[in-house]
Amino acid sequence: MNTHFQKIFNHNKPVIIAGPCSAESEKQVLATAHELKKHPNLIFRAGIWKPRTRPNSFEGVGVKGLKWLQKAKEETGLQTTTEVAKANHVELAIKHQIDILWIGARTTGNPFAVQEIAEALKGIDVPVFVKNPINPELNLWIGAIERLKDIGIHDIAAIHRGFFAYKNSKYRNTPQWQIAIDIQKKFPNLPMICDPSHITGKRNMIFEVAQKAMDMNYDGLMIETHKDPENALSDSEQQITPKDLETILNKLVIRNHKIEDKDFKSSLQQLRFQIDDLDIELLDTLKRRMELVQKIGSHKKENKVTILQNDRWSEMLKTRSKYGKENGLSEQFVQQLLKAIHQESIDKQNNVMNNNDEI
Repeated sequence: MNTHFQKIFNHNKPVIIAGPCSAESEKQVLATAHELKKHPNLIFRAGIWKPRTRPNSFEGVGVKGLKWLQKAKEETGLQTTTEVAKANHVELAIKHQIDILWIGARTTGNPFAVQEIAEALKGIDVPVFVKNPINPELNLWIGAIERLKDIGIHDIAAIHRGFFAYKNSKYRNTPQWQIAIDIQKKFPNLPMICDPSHITGKRNMIFEVAQKAMDMNYDGLMIETHKDPENALSDSEQQITPKDLETILNKLVIRNHKIEDKDFKSSLQQLRFQIDDLDIELLDTLKRRMELVQKIGSHKKENKVTILQNDRWSEMLKTRSKYGKENGLSEQFVQQLLKAIHQESIDKQNNVMNNNDEI
């Protein structure tokens, strides 16, 4: 099937989706579109309806903004895209010849809303972007895509915009790249777009995340671009000017996904063999560690001692994190690894305590 997205994404990577977070005025929309039209393979975006976390924030200009997008398309020849959150948004966007719709993060997290949009799209041949849900729930993202597929929409791409950060982070929304990798594993032919604007929340970090996305073979980038970011009515800190967008795109290094050079492939294969051997060693070491954990569990059971020992756990986190950092491993990685091992250890000891799972 030669779909709309196949034509776009097979033509030239990366595909760029750029434009303001919100359409604020006809003048702003048209001026931004005209500045962006020189970029090849660019899709012009603007938010018309803005679902905000709290009331009394700017929630978009509504239907009149669709007319501005329609005019921008007529004057520049750019394809247009906007967010839809309800069935009537779909109907209005189609009426105003919007080329591509996108389902936002808050909507993706609501199966009822996604189903309503899917029903409104029945029989309509329009491509759809699906952003990841705000919370890191892979199945909600998968479910939203499946609901669209079930009603006959096959022109679908995913937008990775990061996930709500429960702890202090340098990101507005933590990337959690593995979740994006997991959805590509579920849908191998699904085009993947990165939204570094929402991931970072800061314009000075956009290039860093955009480059990482390109290094991970993403198909495109969605970058919020505004004529006057400082005075934008929404998300001003994460928007950049069209000139800054051009600078970022010129700096990006686009690497080969595959290469046919025999020497390169041979040397890469040898290194991967070493990785395979080390992975087996790691798993064997973890197996031996869990055997010791079960012995400790038996010892605690015999002496009526609780499984969780907070002082010991705090000491382990501190000393292992320090050792890892001294050996070039990030503290975040070491702590995530230790927490996963610790949880498995608790489960093993719980089995010993309560199910007589003695070794």
